Amino acid sequence: MITKLLVANRGEIARRVFATCRALGVATVAVHSDADADAPFVADADQAVRLPGNTPAETYLRIDATLDAARRSGADAVHPGYGFLAENAEFAAAVTDAGLTWVGPCAKAIAAMGDKMAAKALLADAGVPMLPTWTDPAEVTAFPVLVKAAAGGGGRGMRIVRDAAGLAEAVAGARREAAAAFGDGTVFIERYVERGRHVEVQIFGDTHGAVVALGVRDCSIQRRHQKIVEEAPGVLPDDVRAELHEAAVAAGRAVDYVGAGTVEFLLAPDGQVHFLEMNTRLQVEHPVTELTTGLDLVRLQLLVAEGEPLPVTATPPADGHAIEVRLCAEEPAQGFRPATGTLHRFAIPGVAAEFGPARGLRLDSGVVDGSTVSVHYDSMLAKLVAWAPTRAEAARALAGALARAELHGVATNRDLLVRVLRSPEFAAVDVDTGFLDRHPEVFEPLLPAEQLPVAALAAALAGAAARRAAAPVLAGLPSGWRNVPSLPQVTSFTVGDGEEIEVRYRLDRTGGLAEWGSKGPLLTDPVEEGSPVNTELPQVELVTAAPDRVVLDVDGVRRAFRVHRVGSSVFVDGPDGAASLTELPRLPLPTAELAAGSLLAPLPGAVTRVHVEVGQRVAAGDLLLTLEAMKLEHPVLAPADGVVTELPVPAGGQVETGAVLAVVDPEEDPQ
Repeated sequence: MITKLLVANRGEIARRVFATCRALGVATVAVHSDADADAPFVADADQAVRLPGNTPAETYLRIDATLDAARRSGADAVHPGYGFLAENAEFAAAVTDAGLTWVGPCAKAIAAMGDKMAAKALLADAGVPMLPTWTDPAEVTAFPVLVKAAAGGGGRGMRIVRDAAGLAEAVAGARREAAAAFGDGTVFIERYVERGRHVEVQIFGDTHGAVVALGVRDCSIQRRHQKIVEEAPGVLPDDVRAELHEAAVAAGRAVDYVGAGTVEFLLAPDGQVHFLEMNTRLQVEHPVTELTTGLDLVRLQLLVAEGEPLPVTATPPADGHAIEVRLCAEEPAQGFRPATGTLHRFAIPGVAAEFGPARGLRLDSGVVDGSTVSVHYDSMLAKLVAWAPTRAEAARALAGALARAELHGVATNRDLLVRVLRSPEFAAVDVDTGFLDRHPEVFEPLLPAEQLPVAALAAALAGAAARRAAAPVLAGLPSGWRNVPSLPQVTSFTVGDGEEIEVRYRLDRTGGLAEWGSKGPLLTDPVEEGSPVNTELPQVELVTAAPDRVVLDVDGVRRAFRVHRVGSSVFVDGPDGAASLTELPRLPLPTAELAAGSLLAPLPGAVTRVHVEVGQRVAAGDLLLTLEAMKLEHPVLAPADGVVTELPVPAGGQVETGAVLAVVDPEEDPQ
């Protein structure tokens, strides 16, 4: 029987496993990098062992260091979580050889499924349907195709290629990304199915020969080949569901599978089912299966690892519907560029349970208020899951909770997720892996640009209320009030990628809003001195203003705004969306001017390749260099035609946010 479990992972999956361990009375051990020393998962564990360093290669990918941590802490079992070493057959064998209980399938099964080409051949013999596949790019005969990493998962190393001209670069890029993520740069190529649905079957096996399908999940909505919305049960015809169950169980039996696993398929528009891969671990999206079956999958993992038979012998009927979203630190409108920084506030209303069964909202989170989002690891912050009797109710509840969440300090994909969940196409189950490509409207922020002035006004009034509350004298007077009307109060902010918005307002002797106006590139002209309120803006009356809450009557509709200030950053959450503003100083200090055409690093990372030379003429959109951060490659493109005049960072160089990566001078004459 397991008495002390080491989780060889980090973040929300470590916290998820620890939660079940606490319920079962199993002691827990965390391992952590230096960057994760103060992370919530470390605090959740009974014991923790440091893995010196920060990068995955220095820490979470080290088998020797992880086994040494188990020895020093007295752990008698190891759970790999997902990612990192979770599907590493060598690690599974080393754990077993060390006399520890391995919570997962045997090394032989991991190896069989980890080599995706060998897995395809094995399962084809077992009758599982397959897509055409190639290992040599020269043998590809039809397009489009998908280049895939042979090891690991999570979309790492995937590239869609639509013609022969782009195949070589796609293969090279996939190899680099796969090697960085999994330590194995092997890739293969398979036919890409347009408008296919990504569906998968959760299976479970035990040491007594049982293999059971626990239902189908639909994970079709993806970005960069990574799932961001998952649901169970997948909305499918009964015959397709039965075919998927049968194929998944056949795959598990072909390798004598033990523990939790997922068999993934592509469902073509014509209804044909094609095997994609088998993941020999617990999946990120396992909570939707838990909520619709009533099973704790981590508990089942531990029981099976101890040699107990599965308590279920057939697919349980689905109870209600569950939808999960992956809340990530990233900027969808910027190509899903990962974001880093301090999460000043992380609050989601209405959560019924964390890491466990919930009739309502469940939160599995790796972060809390004050957490640091590091460049070293995946961008996922948390998973929010909604259960309801029907799919429509679950989608509505999940979208509502996300829209009301306070997520301050780091950019997230929250607005995109809300728009997806509220879209008519999602409601109609008109989904596939190309959903985001066909629906650019979901990339629009929830708060329209024309409503930014009111949010900025709320921020300015909250700031004035805070200063008034802190004033040592005359705190009862309205801010900026004069016996004779004078110039308005002026507060300026930046929003988005540095666009400036200015708010001007004047209060009367009662503290009411006498007039207001704004200016900015997407907004309106400023109110001239002595002129009435700008008629292009809504009519606003001030109801109440406190440092953290402002209530305004906007065109006859009362609206409450929650305001949270951290230094010069101001976060405004209103009924129509959220705004992240930076208040500008009234008397700014002079700063160094960047050269025209400077391209700055959007986040810390490493320059992996430089594709151009100083003096080279480039066209808008040309690839200049590649930046690697948060386990993904990010291309840096020329913003306009011009000549490369500076490349200050060589390949292999590390950069911080805001560092100059290149300078492209549009005026430079190559002659």
